Amino acid sequence: MVNQERAYIAVPMGDPAGIGPEITVKALDKAEIYDMCKPVVIGNTEVIKKALAVTNTKLEIHEISKPSEGKYEHGIIDIIHFDNLNMDTLEWGTVQAQCGRAAFDYIKRSVELALDGEVTAIATTPINKESLKAGEVPYIGHTEMLEDLTNSHDPLTMFEVRNMRIFFLTRHLSLKDAISEMTKERVYDYIGRCEEALQRLGVENPLIAVAGLNPHSGENGLFGREEVDEIKPGIEMAVAEGHNAVGPVPADSVFHQALQGKYDAVLSLYHDQGHIAAKMTDFERTISITNGLPFLRTSVDHGTAFDIAGKNIASSISMEECIKLAAKYALDFRS
Repeated sequence: MVNQERAYIAVPMGDPAGIGPEITVKALDKAEIYDMCKPVVIGNTEVIKKALAVTNTKLEIHEISKPSEGKYEHGIIDIIHFDNLNMDTLEWGTVQAQCGRAAFDYIKRSVELALDGEVTAIATTPINKESLKAGEVPYIGHTEMLEDLTNSHDPLTMFEVRNMRIFFLTRHLSLKDAISEMTKERVYDYIGRCEEALQRLGVENPLIAVAGLNPHSGENGLFGREEVDEIKPGIEMAVAEGHNAVGPVPADSVFHQALQGKYDAVLSLYHDQGHIAAKMTDFERTISITNGLPFLRTSVDHGTAFDIAGKNIASSISMEECIKLAAKYALDFRS
């Protein structure tokens, strides 16, 4: 059944030499995507044509200059075209400066559309750090680009897979350095930020569980004092201010309990703790949401996969879920 209030979703096609174009056209060959939203591709028409040929996908291309001009019917790809590639030298699966620059162009235009209110959300495809560097793009990834282009500060990452949501207290740090960041002040601050992020997504009065660090959450200091000295006091500070939080809950059970619906979200203490839980649940359907931006952004949680680009091997499931999740939250999202 078609949602009559379908949101506009920008889909920048990612690195032209990666799997982004392929998974984009495969995803947009699914009728249910158009039942839920109005996806507009930001990219290069010739690359999309190549992706259609490689994947043997029979879709019509409709070039537009702004989202309101789209048809948004299954069987048609509405695209805002950028003439920013030399197709004679473009090769699948290789690091190329022109592709790094092009990928940034697509993201920048998507952000402009979101800030102008022409799209409600952005669903991003993979970009490549080496291509960005070769193209002298001064960012290492999406998050840094979005943070700068929107004048935002310290965006908050959330994973969603099935009905489980996971936030991260720390991200790209060694485990030793991450532990040093697990202070009561940081735990307290992140509980409030996680609650605000969930409310922006339409989740009222969310219950947040904070994962433990040590086996059995340290057994009151028997297996480490981080829970006693920092994590639990941070939770207690948040609860005293009225936040709905519990923990630390042992990490070997908290994610299972969240998947069963006991908690609205889990605050993972370090990168792999939450990543492993999400990806073991369903690797292809683990979708990242960047909170703290003026608009909703979802993303696939995999890379450009240069080794299989242009071979019609890449699965589009993650891209489909990425667009669907953007559509799910878009109309309730509070900027």
